[in-house]
Amino acid sequence: MDAFNSEYSSASEDEGVVFDVPSVQAGPFTSSYTYHSPLPSALEPNKREPCVLGVDEAGRGPVLGPMVYGICFCPLSKYDQVSKLGFVDSKTLKESHRESHFQLIQSNLENIAWSVRVLSPQDISWNMLKMNKYNLNAQAHDTTIQLIQQVLAQGVNVTKVSAYAHSLRVLQGAEIIYIDTVGPPESYKTKLSNIFPGIDITVEKKADSKYPIVSAASICAKVTRDQVLKHWTFVEKGLKSSKIFGSGYPSDPNTMYWLKNNMDPVFGFPQVMRFSWSTCDNLLKKLAAPVIWPEEAPQGSITRLFEQEEKKQEKPQSKFFMDMGLKCVSDF
Repeated sequence: MDAFNSEYSSASEDEGVVFDVPSVQAGPFTSSYTYHSPLPSALEPNKREPCVLGVDEAGRGPVLGPMVYGICFCPLSKYDQVSKLGFVDSKTLKESHRESHFQLIQSNLENIAWSVRVLSPQDISWNMLKMNKYNLNAQAHDTTIQLIQQVLAQGVNVTKVSAYAHSLRVLQGAEIIYIDTVGPPESYKTKLSNIFPGIDITVEKKADSKYPIVSAASICAKVTRDQVLKHWTFVEKGLKSSKIFGSGYPSDPNTMYWLKNNMDPVFGFPQVMRFSWSTCDNLLKKLAAPVIWPEEAPQGSITRLFEQEEKKQEKPQSKFFMDMGLKCVSDF
């Protein structure tokens, strides 16, 4: 299956399929969280053994569900062995193949460790809609920084390797982290290098298809996102909405079908939505009940407003009173 078809595959509603992904929390998901796997047992003899680390994300563009950042690392002495496991960019794999690759990671935890930061759609929306906007790029950068800091805080020693696993070559004294990016690599690399001095950070587009350790990170991120959505618990009580979300991308007809058939005309969408996305905003404007904002909003207490309006009965009523069909009543 090509990347396009893989990206637009529909989520299943088959709750009978049990697939253990420890990074998926049970119950309604409203707040962002982080999951860390145990450190590789291969590091136990020497916790300062050099390691190589990759970073990637899943779910940046969808209009619904979480954005997940993943990291994966392994001892440098095991990198050739890990690379031969055959990890590739998660976007090029069918869902069943991604799950097989994830299970392969889980069965090699003696050599591999991974972490994910799951950003909830509620937090994404809140950050992008508040007065001091916290845009998606900034959220993505800070999430990457947080994950790297947490791994380094565990004493993991990240050491530089060459670009390709099949010609592995250790460059003594240098340190590196491989990061996939969709934005300008140069400015992002500069920002990260200032935060992590002494570590030679490689930021490249399509790094998830070049470096096996980044491919593994992309699989952890994508499988986590898929499973969060597959087992989504709506926080809205009594809501019986479909969980066949499609890919979540606005250009996916399955996603657009879900959006148009799961919007309440008064209350809008469930909280699985990212309300800061223009797709959401446009659908609400087009299909939801219109909201009329009075030109003159009441100031102070509502009682005081009626008192003031009663004193001015000889004058025409304000537009607010006329639009709302309100009248002053003195006798009950």
